[in-house]
Amino acid sequence: MRTSERPTGEDRGPHFVQSVARALSVMRSFSADRPSQSLADVARATGLDRATARRLLLTLADLGYVRAEARDFQLTPRVLELGYAYLSGLSLPEIALPHLRKLAGDLNETAALAVLDGDEIVYVALIPSSRVATVRINIGTRFEAYPTSMGRVLLAGLPEQQLEDYLARLRLESKTDRTVRSVDALRQEIDRTREQGWALVEAELEAGLRGAAAPVRDRAGAVIAAANVSVHAGRMTPQEVEREYVPAILRTVRMIEADMMGLA
Repeated sequence: MRTSERPTGEDRGPHFVQSVARALSVMRSFSADRPSQSLADVARATGLDRATARRLLLTLADLGYVRAEARDFQLTPRVLELGYAYLSGLSLPEIALPHLRKLAGDLNETAALAVLDGDEIVYVALIPSSRVATVRINIGTRFEAYPTSMGRVLLAGLPEQQLEDYLARLRLESKTDRTVRSVDALRQEIDRTREQGWALVEAELEAGLRGAAAPVRDRAGAVIAAANVSVHAGRMTPQEVEREYVPAILRTVRMIEADMMGLA
C-alpha cells in the first residue's frame, strides 16, 4: 500500500491523532530507492501539501530523525530506535538465525526470513552471501510482497478474505519485464504457491535475481513468516533451484518450526 493510500483519520476512531499519522507517513516515504528526498518528493509521496510536509520534516529534524542536506532530506540512524524494541523482543529471528546460517553456508547463497507488514514484506533475519548482490538488503528492508518469493508465500498464507482485499487494492508495477502483469495472473501464482507449499519467483523484483521461499507456520498452522534463498540467475537454472534449493529450504523451515514448538 502506498503511503498516500493508507487509512486517514476519517477511517479511525475519535482517539486518532492525525499529526502522528502524517509524521509516520513522512518517515515511511523514505526507502532504499528513495534515501534522499526533496520537500516536493515527500509531499508527492505522502499526499500532503508542501507546507505540512515542511513542518513535519523540520520537526523530525529537531528530534534527530531527519537531517537536511542542501535542498534534500534524509533519515538518520536514530530511526532504528523505533524498530529496535520490536525486533529485540521478537524470538522468531533468534530461533531462525542458526538454521538460516546453516542454509546459507550449505548453499553459499543469501538466506533470509521475512514477515508480512501490510502489503510489504519486512526482513527480520538475514545471512548474506559472500557473493556480490545488486539488491541492497538489511534487517528492516521492505519490498512490496507481490514480486517476491517470500511475499508470495506470505500472501498464500492469508485468510481468503484478507487476500481478496489485498488483490482488490493492489496496483501492479513492472519492476522488470518478467514482473507479473495482472491480478488474475498473480492470483494463479498464489494458488500454485499454496498448493505446492513453496514459491519460486523468476526475476520479477530485479533482473537476473531468482528467489525461492517456503512458509514458517506456528503451532496452529498459520503462516507467520517466510524463509528464502536468493540466487543469481546465471548460476542456477529454475529447475536446479527447484531440485537442489527448495528441499533445503523446506528442511530449514521444518527445523525452525520444531524449535519454536520446543520439539527439537
